[in-house]
Amino acid sequence: MSKTAIDFPVNDADNHMYEPPDAFTKHLPKEYAGVVKYVQVNGRTKIALKNTISDYIPNPTFEVVARPGAQEEYFRDGNKEGKTRREIMGEPMRAPEAYFAPEPRIKLLDELGINSAVMWPTLASVLEERLADDPHATHVVIHALNQWMHEQWSFNYENRIFATPVITLPIVDKAIEELEWVVERGAKVILIRPAPVPGIERTRSFALPEFDPFWKKVAEADIAVGLHASDDGIGKYIDVWEGRAGGEFLPFSNWTGFEEIVRHQGRGIFDCLASIVGHNLLSRFPTLRFLPVENGSMWVRPLLEAFEKEYDHNPHLFDEDPLVTFKRNVWVHPFHEENPKGIVDLVGADRVVFGSDYPHPEGLADPVGYVDMLQGLPHDDVAKVMGGNLAEVLKIAA
Repeated sequence: MSKTAIDFPVNDADNHMYEPPDAFTKHLPKEYAGVVKYVQVNGRTKIALKNTISDYIPNPTFEVVARPGAQEEYFRDGNKEGKTRREIMGEPMRAPEAYFAPEPRIKLLDELGINSAVMWPTLASVLEERLADDPHATHVVIHALNQWMHEQWSFNYENRIFATPVITLPIVDKAIEELEWVVERGAKVILIRPAPVPGIERTRSFALPEFDPFWKKVAEADIAVGLHASDDGIGKYIDVWEGRAGGEFLPFSNWTGFEEIVRHQGRGIFDCLASIVGHNLLSRFPTLRFLPVENGSMWVRPLLEAFEKEYDHNPHLFDEDPLVTFKRNVWVHPFHEENPKGIVDLVGADRVVFGSDYPHPEGLADPVGYVDMLQGLPHDDVAKVMGGNLAEVLKIAA
């Protein structure tokens, strides 16, 4: 448990559900029933998308999972003993019902000392990159997922669990339809993949003006936009440097030193926020609220330095000072092993949020223990980071 007294609501920006197989298949229209399949390979269940088996997550049924916080020490203290991944992960466990349903999850939140949590899907991040060549199928599969999510979790469960429906953007009109569907059902936050958007004719940034009809609807709905880490397609770039044929991103495989360095620098979210600001999206829609989650914070300082330099040299390219834009519209979620206080110094105490990544192995076994990383900050600032700021982003009671 935390060594610091908690006398304020703790709101967690990064909790996860685990999706059972019917999350993707239950609501698929008959004509798309074969797009997502669960198949047996050497006695193990795998997910197949358009008849291509994915190893993105080794156990896509989540019947057996790693223990919460299994990698916490690894990320916090390193691995000077050279332990294997299996040694670091330890013994797996049977996944409890609280990972799959809201009522038992509320009881778990109470045990953990968490007032409310944003609940992100886990396996859903496999979908968009692997269906990139079929925008119509992408929209259909994502809608089926959102139907299941609303049915199983709702988008606002007792004002404590806020599940995050996914909005995919290849076809703007369909994205608007999906946005309106989830808003009508009480969503407080949406999940948009922080990556270029594949389309029928070309791939492009969602910050370009062609997406403005969608962002206008987001602004009118006054809903938060989550940019949760996902398979953003940067693996294709890494494959070029590695000299290997293009394959799928495997987050649980053994990477080379090069890949570890590139991925942990946050290149994908850096480029995403550079586009959001550099393409002046936030000047056209200054009330949007972006919440990049589980992307860490190593990318923040280099990005702000780039903003400052380019605005000094090319102010005509920006509708306003990009530093002002970023600090007005973006909230940052530092990993527990990073230096949250340093990010508070950089962007301000009102633009940093706590997230535990519970129950994933790379997160915190004791989520409220994050508060110990904030020792030395004023009490009111700690309260903001641990819950007040997320309440502001979601527009819920603090």
